[in-house]
Amino acid sequence: MSLRVYNTLSGKKEDFQPLVPGKVGMYVCGVTVYDYCHIGHARANIVFDIVYRYLQYSNYDVTYVRNYTDVDDKIINRANQQGISSKQLAEEFIQAFDEDMEALGLRKPTHEPKATDYIDRIIVLAKQLIEKGMAYESAGDVYYSVEKFPTYLKLSKRNMEEMQAGARIAPGEQKRNPMDFALWKAAKPGEPSWESPWGPGRPGWHIECSAMSSALLGETFDIHGGGRDLIFPHHVNDIAQSEGVSGKPFVKYWLHNGFVNINQEKMSKSLGNFFTIRDILKSYNPEVVRFFILTAHYRSPVDFSDQNLKEAQAGLSRFYEALQLAAEAVEGVPESDVAAQEGAELEAQFRAAMDDDFNTAQAIGHLFEGVRTINRLVAEKKFRKKADKVASVRALRKKIAELGDVLGLFVSDPAGWLKQQNLKGLQALGLTEADLDAAIQERLEARGNKDFARADQIRDELVQKGIELLDSPAGTTWKIK
Repeated sequence: MSLRVYNTLSGKKEDFQPLVPGKVGMYVCGVTVYDYCHIGHARANIVFDIVYRYLQYSNYDVTYVRNYTDVDDKIINRANQQGISSKQLAEEFIQAFDEDMEALGLRKPTHEPKATDYIDRIIVLAKQLIEKGMAYESAGDVYYSVEKFPTYLKLSKRNMEEMQAGARIAPGEQKRNPMDFALWKAAKPGEPSWESPWGPGRPGWHIECSAMSSALLGETFDIHGGGRDLIFPHHVNDIAQSEGVSGKPFVKYWLHNGFVNINQEKMSKSLGNFFTIRDILKSYNPEVVRFFILTAHYRSPVDFSDQNLKEAQAGLSRFYEALQLAAEAVEGVPESDVAAQEGAELEAQFRAAMDDDFNTAQAIGHLFEGVRTINRLVAEKKFRKKADKVASVRALRKKIAELGDVLGLFVSDPAGWLKQQNLKGLQALGLTEADLDAAIQERLEARGNKDFARADQIRDELVQKGIELLDSPAGTTWKIK
């Protein structure tokens, strides 16, 4: 099966055939850098990090561009409130964004352009659109005339008549049509500005992506991505601008990720259910957040809640427990010539899922089957003497780690990760490792004295607190249930 992707433009899944065999150009809309990133930003960026990783895993040479919008009304207003320059504010939040994405385990894109580095190109595009009769100057502003682009709403599938009926011209705008949008905005007091043929001003929001993507990927490229909220007006306008200049198709495949809800409600600052990535990472390991996001298909909505994150944490722990169990089970057992098919079969299932429009939820489901197989094999009597079983566990352990890396998962040392999670769980219970060691020692002494009632009481008290004791010939260990 070859890779198939859901193209928002056609509204269906299509075979993925890049413009140049073996090479992929991908542009993903980045953030407007005026505040800390929230869980919605985390989802969008993790989703396209997976697309990037899987294309690389599939041996494509990927040029991945993700931009920063570093000039915008929100940036200007926030900077003025703080009494600093827009540039200073933008740089601070670019650094914050980079720190958040690094924490979430994202690979760096090939290029990370800033809008303000492409002002000259933005001006050139606006001039070309005016020359072609597709844009016009009005009191220092430059507007795109949507009536000049007959297929303006083709990506959004909206109706022009209905859109025009609800459109309004804001105070200070001198448009010919309420649907027209700004390519260039005349300078206002207290705003950063650049010289242009229409006087000092700054770019509109949409034109920057046309400028950066065409400069770095060409007039037509393979993939353009972003959240569903960007389809209209941002991506609709990107198409109108870019195709208005070039006369060529702008993008071959449009990919959009679904929304994030908070406890089944739309995330909104006004509702008080707005969570920054930094807030979330105070309570949860970044890999848990990543795992949670990938357990849903990227086009589906996801419901962010403490309960769902706790379930994700438990699921991720199952993988680390299996990887640790497998490592301990085969330690010291000599390698054999026995061939194991389980690893190759698991990879084939994983690829089939990912080739079906990057279905990470299904891919993780297949990896869980690998975990169940490891647990079943290791539990068999005299496992270490069965060369075929040992070979299967080795193959599965290696393949789960390899495929996990494609998803940015299972990147920590299993023993260290599990201990960290257990210690955080103890802390949440108001206990220390010393408290637990003392309880285990008391139970051990009770068993030595044949006081099994007391030993069972200690175990039951810990179970009630959510702590499970695991007895083995090597001693007693524990984990948070």
